[in-house]
Amino acid sequence: MLAAAFTFGVLDGLIKLMGPSYRVWDIAFYRWGMGLVLLVIIFGRQGRLLKTHNMKLMISRSITGCVAFLSLTAAIRNIPISTAMVLFFSFPAFAALFSRLIFGDCISRREIFCICGALGGVAVLLDFTLDGNLFGYIMGLSSGVFAGLTVNLIKKLREKDGPVAIYFYFCMLGALVSFPAYIVSPRIPASGGDWLMAGGIAASSVLAQLLMNQGFRYCRSWEGGVFLTGEMVFTAILGIVFLGEFVSRRFWLGGFLILASNVLLNIIKAKQISHIT
Repeated sequence: MLAAAFTFGVLDGLIKLMGPSYRVWDIAFYRWGMGLVLLVIIFGRQGRLLKTHNMKLMISRSITGCVAFLSLTAAIRNIPISTAMVLFFSFPAFAALFSRLIFGDCISRREIFCICGALGGVAVLLDFTLDGNLFGYIMGLSSGVFAGLTVNLIKKLREKDGPVAIYFYFCMLGALVSFPAYIVSPRIPASGGDWLMAGGIAASSVLAQLLMNQGFRYCRSWEGGVFLTGEMVFTAILGIVFLGEFVSRRFWLGGFLILASNVLLNIIKAKQISHIT
């Protein structure tokens, strides 16, 4: 899961670099369209891209994932990115709620403490200011809600379906949704650097999703959500190293809370497994 968080951080950095020059639908189509091509090239001969044991659930996961990504991208365009990411990273809390409502999972007090610690670290890490517009805030909150629902659906799908098939359907639906908006006024990458970033968005997205889908095979949906909050730390590190962004005390305190919560959650989970076995 932490490997997935790091790769998502790379994806965030590339989107940030391309963001000012390209529209939401451009970035979405690069991610899903090129990602779809990569999956076909890499896994097409294995004949397992379209195999699924639950088509309705697969389509539902693809829809919720698309809504989460488009909502987050729209939020970033309308409100400060720090505020948008804080709203998005409320998804572990929503994942825990949906996990309880949909699957009836029990959550201990210590596990609730870990969730609160991780979300508290995200809140400390970022500058949450209430400037911007209502649409941006609604989109940011929507991204968190739908991401929380998505991780639960992935967890259920991973009982029988592989990570490649799950991401293939996600890319296929995303490409179908984004292509009409993209083709109205297509924006082809203007330089070699832009092509590299567009390709990097597709490649990092494919790798991150496969790692995440595989990770949910070994942990509960809301636990995976907490682990993925590490993306914020990795994104900040990439910003420092490659973008020269300023590091505040918020970063060190927030990063510590997130990582400490993840480590503690790992210990709790390990003890639970040892008691079962």
